[in-house]
Amino acid sequence: MGTPEFAVASLKRLIESKSNVIAVITVPDKPAGRGQKLLSSPVKLYAEEVGVPVLQPEKLKNPEFLDQLKALHADLQVVVAFRMLPEVVWNMPKYGTFNLHGSLLPQYRGAAPINWAIINGEKETGVTTFFIEKEIDTGKIIFKEAEPIHEDDDAGTVYGRLMEKGAGLVVKTVEAIEDGQYPQEDQDEPEEIKSAPKIFRETCEINWDQSANNVYNFIRGLSPYPAAWTMLNGLSCKIFKTEISDENENGHPGEYRTDGKTYLNFKASDGWISVKVLQLEGKKRMDVGEFLRGAKIIPYTNS
Repeated sequence: MGTPEFAVASLKRLIESKSNVIAVITVPDKPAGRGQKLLSSPVKLYAEEVGVPVLQPEKLKNPEFLDQLKALHADLQVVVAFRMLPEVVWNMPKYGTFNLHGSLLPQYRGAAPINWAIINGEKETGVTTFFIEKEIDTGKIIFKEAEPIHEDDDAGTVYGRLMEKGAGLVVKTVEAIEDGQYPQEDQDEPEEIKSAPKIFRETCEINWDQSANNVYNFIRGLSPYPAAWTMLNGLSCKIFKTEISDENENGHPGEYRTDGKTYLNFKASDGWISVKVLQLEGKKRMDVGEFLRGAKIIPYTNS
C-alpha cells in the first residue's frame, strides 16, 4: 500500500527479493495539468510495469473494496507513504500490517518527518518499521536504522537516502516476519516528543525574526518541495538554497540587499542569509546570478 516514488523503492525491492506480492493498493488516478489528464501514482505505474494487480479504492471502508481485499488472502500488508487505514483493513491479514516511517520513532510521528527533522536542526534521523495500531505511528517497533543529516543536506537529499534505506528495511522486516523471528518493542515515551505535522503553504513562510541558523535549517528542510517562501518585489519568492553570510552590517529582519549582479542577502535576527537558488512567482527556478541579470530588485523599505 503506497503512493509516491518513496514507496516504489520498497515495492521494487520486495519484488526483486522474490517476495510474493499479490496486489498493490494505491490512490485513484487524479486529473492534473491544463488538460486535466488523469495521472496514475508512481506506485501504480511501477506495479503495472511488472504485472502486479492494482486496486484503487476511493474509500477504504467501501464494502466492495473490503471484499476484494479479503479475497486476496494476504498474509501480511506493507504500508509505505499511504493514507491512514481503518482497523478493518490493518487488522485483516494473519500477520497484521506494518508501516515504514521516515524517522526514528517515537520522534517525529506524523506526515512530514523528514522535513521537520531538518527544520529542527537534527544531526540524525532514520527509518522505522512498526505494526499499525489505532493511534497513529504508535505501534510496536520491529526494526530501526539511523541515517546522519549532514550540514548541507536538504529534504530532497535525505528523502533519497531514506527511500533506499527504507526499502532495505522493508525487505528485512518481511523476511523476519516470514521466519517468525522478529522483535516487537513498545515505543518509549521520552519527556520531549517532537512531532511532524502536515505542512501547508502558510507553514512555509520564512520568519526572518529567527536566527540565521534557524532560517537556514528551515529553508533546507522545505527544499525542494514544498519550498520556503518570502515576499520580494511584491511577489511570492520560493527560496531553495542558501548559505549563512559573514556580512555583519546592521539591518531589520527581512531586509534584503543586493549588488544587482552576484548576491542577494536577507537579514535574520542575528545575521544575514545569502540566497543561492530561488524562484520568483511566475518565473522558473534559477541561481541567484541568473535571477539578478533578469530582475530589477525594488529597494527594501522598512514599512
